[in-house]
Amino acid sequence: MLTNTPSNLSELPIYQKALEIFALSQNISLYLSNDLAPLKPDGSEDNNIYFSGDIVQQSVSLAPEILNAELERHSERKYKHIASLKRLTNRLYKNSYRLERSNSNGKDFLPILRSELKKFKKLQSSWMLTL
Repeated sequence: MLTNTPSNLSELPIYQKALEIFALSQNISLYLSNDLAPLKPDGSEDNNIYFSGDIVQQSVSLAPEILNAELERHSERKYKHIASLKRLTNRLYKNSYRLERSNSNGKDFLPILRSELKKFKKLQSSWMLTL
């Protein structure tokens, strides 16, 4: 947790869910990368390995966007962080579908990620009303 994080932020359900999604994305990416890292017989790489990195990059940005929205005083800037959070969530969702087409046993975990993202979207809707 960041040193300048407000004390009540860690108690917010949306913030906790963002951290859970990050941990889940990280574990899925690690699992998938073991299957997708080897080169194909023709010497090319599996393009899906990039999507596994994307889900980690996008999920790591969720919690900071929540923090920024909570700390922002100006409503216009606050809504920019909220919009960014929505885009990240939608990209995560889209990339989970892209990864599901990969040739890996780890793709079985992607519906779990999407289920958590659905919960996150619900939390996001109620959280936005409190800002």
